[in-house]
Amino acid sequence: MVRPVSQTANPSADAAAVLRRLGFATLFFAVPLAALFTRRALVVMAPLAVILLVLASVLDGSAKHAREKMLALATSRGGIAGLVLLFWAGLSLVWTPFLSEASERLFNIAGMLLMGLGGYLAVPERMRAANLYLLPVGVGLAAVIGILLAIRGGSRFDPEGLSLERGMLMLALLVWPALAWLHSRGRNLEAVALALAVAVAALLTQGGLPLYGLAAGAIVFVLTAASPRIGPRLVGMVMAGLLLLAPLLPFLLKPLAAILFGAKAPVTVSLDIWRQIVLDEPLRLLTGHGLETALRGRYFGLVPHKAPSTLLFEIWYELGLVGAVAASLLLYRAVVGIQSHRATVAPGIMAAFACAYTLGCLGIGTTQVWWFTALVVLVLIFVAIEQGQFRTTRPKAVLRKKF
Repeated sequence: MVRPVSQTANPSADAAAVLRRLGFATLFFAVPLAALFTRRALVVMAPLAVILLVLASVLDGSAKHAREKMLALATSRGGIAGLVLLFWAGLSLVWTPFLSEASERLFNIAGMLLMGLGGYLAVPERMRAANLYLLPVGVGLAAVIGILLAIRGGSRFDPEGLSLERGMLMLALLVWPALAWLHSRGRNLEAVALALAVAVAALLTQGGLPLYGLAAGAIVFVLTAASPRIGPRLVGMVMAGLLLLAPLLPFLLKPLAAILFGAKAPVTVSLDIWRQIVLDEPLRLLTGHGLETALRGRYFGLVPHKAPSTLLFEIWYELGLVGAVAASLLLYRAVVGIQSHRATVAPGIMAAFACAYTLGCLGIGTTQVWWFTALVVLVLIFVAIEQGQFRTTRPKAVLRKKF
């Protein structure tokens, strides 16, 4: 006897659920693990995950109010600042000496932004907890594997340890949304264990960058948790102020660096070069030298090799005052906007912001595609966590006595 097909079966919804599960499994679980073994994992797997999520939203029609969301983003203060920054970066192609390389970089940035927008619109309004628990599991497993690889001195697939260092930088970013999710579900013991595992892995990593990022994130996490209203504003003002007033830093910090580290220390020499660049070309502070000049200029003698390789220097050197003002406003609005998030999630978002900002200021390759991809992935994960913060309350049963 053949059983009749259920009238309530929906093949599109079932296929969408499978695709969405695969997409989040790739984004939450596979990316942290694969980043430890190959440097190209993030750039390849993140777009694949977003494509799966977009396909799932198309199949079940879960991407509702897409036009309203896009309009709200574009018309917000932070959105307008971001559009101005992107427009100015495109306009700087007119005076950059590296037109082809700068065009490729701008194309990559635009592609990453479109990928992030597609992922943002594809995240369902209600996230399943089973999908979100993949994140702390993936980060925890990656931390354990990272500890073992650091003790062994790397893997045979990564003899120079470059993939391991990049993978640990990814863990330093992804641990904060993982902690935010566990904390929001009341699993504080698991959150502490996960934080300790990532901290040990970062401590064993050469270079110290992941550890510095984690330390900055931890400080901001405590500050935001202690003062949910004042904390984000204070951190936002510090971040935006450092970026806006960056050309003054070499004049203020060079004497201090000479006393602490010596006149011939790399950090002192770097600050002295930055100071000399500001004095030699003060008018260039208005327009900048154009996109891609901070990196490519080192190979052609336009920029000294020992010049700073930090986010603060690169934005001012390439995009000048206009780019710095737009970037500062975008950063401030993004940080202050965290106040509207739930109290259980906001400290984790602030910690991730501080970690990424610290890594950028300490000289991580912010112009590389993998770093933009990492930031997009971080934002999408927090969007998913925010969409998973609903709770259903069941009415309490009332027992009435019968008379």
